[in-house]
Amino acid sequence: MLMSREIARYSKGIVLLAWLTFITAVVHAEAIVPSPPSLAAKSYVLMDFASRRFIVEHNPNLRSDPASLTKIMTAYVVFNELKNGNIRLDDKVHISEKAWRMEGSRMFVEVDKEVPVADLIKGMVIQSGNDASVALAEHVAGSEEAFASLMNKHARRLGMNDTHFVNATGLPDKEHYTTAHDLALLTRALIEEFPDHYKLNSQKKFHYNGITQYNRNKLLWRDPAVDGVKTGHTEAAGYCLVASAKRDDMRLISVVMNTASEKARAAESQKLLRYGFRFFSSHRLYAANEPLTRLPVWKGESAEVAVGLEQPLHVLIPRGQYDNLKATMNVDETIVAPVEKGREFGTVSVTLNGKQIAQQPLISLESVAEGGLFTRLRDSVLLLVR
Repeated sequence: MLMSREIARYSKGIVLLAWLTFITAVVHAEAIVPSPPSLAAKSYVLMDFASRRFIVEHNPNLRSDPASLTKIMTAYVVFNELKNGNIRLDDKVHISEKAWRMEGSRMFVEVDKEVPVADLIKGMVIQSGNDASVALAEHVAGSEEAFASLMNKHARRLGMNDTHFVNATGLPDKEHYTTAHDLALLTRALIEEFPDHYKLNSQKKFHYNGITQYNRNKLLWRDPAVDGVKTGHTEAAGYCLVASAKRDDMRLISVVMNTASEKARAAESQKLLRYGFRFFSSHRLYAANEPLTRLPVWKGESAEVAVGLEQPLHVLIPRGQYDNLKATMNVDETIVAPVEKGREFGTVSVTLNGKQIAQQPLISLESVAEGGLFTRLRDSVLLLVR
């Protein structure tokens, strides 16, 4: 009994290692990747959406005036309220005098009129309307100040540790700031959590109140892979752009802060995106909540437990290096019931040319209760012999 169980355990380990290891007999040389481009911007980042890895970083945590990039968070909060059922797209929003009087880019709503939430969202996302942003903030939270508090709570939750908002528009204030790094985190969350609403960012124009206005993101016309996200400009902020593009199964997010012109922010963003798509590739190796294998369980109602990952495992690697990836599993030698669903039993590690590039906990995907008295006594003896 002991020998057969141990042989089964050993054989299972060999199968697991072979199954989790993907490497060809011929090992390719390490890829040569050039240094990233140097941009005419005070700070910038390039992020792979799937793996969350930053490919390029320059002054990523430099606190900057975000200007209208603020509206990415304004949109995120509004979309979250829609998701939670607190507001609806067909809600009619009363336009206050404060919203009507907003300076800067505008949707041109009229004071005391009622405008559907759906139109205000388009006016904010496509036309970058400050009036639409304030009207939405007041509808969601009662006042722009209360809405800013919501913005900051979401920022903390998303890990935007160098960000603070005081308004929904991005009008300058010394206590209103963010970073290129934080904006990348926010943009990723917006795309992942609200993909249907995010599609508005690719819309090139919006007609309202007899006026047609065009999206200020010039990359929408230049690169079919680009589908967002937001431009910004004030004297203090310079010209800024958060862009996102998807080619095949790979999505990148670029953030460029404080350039000299509209032309520059678009050109510098394109440099980042081209670099990322040209020299890197993104791969999903394993899905979430799908069994990678089954591990033996002692003293259990069942003799095995299915294990896998809580989150998908994505990696970003230089192009041409997929065959040099290697995945290995390190698991607890002895698993004793009861086993709770979600309990960690080791890790899955991924290396590229011997260097670890990703690691995730290996968890139980199901529960295993204690077995009967005979099973527990038998396995106790077997464990002592081991």
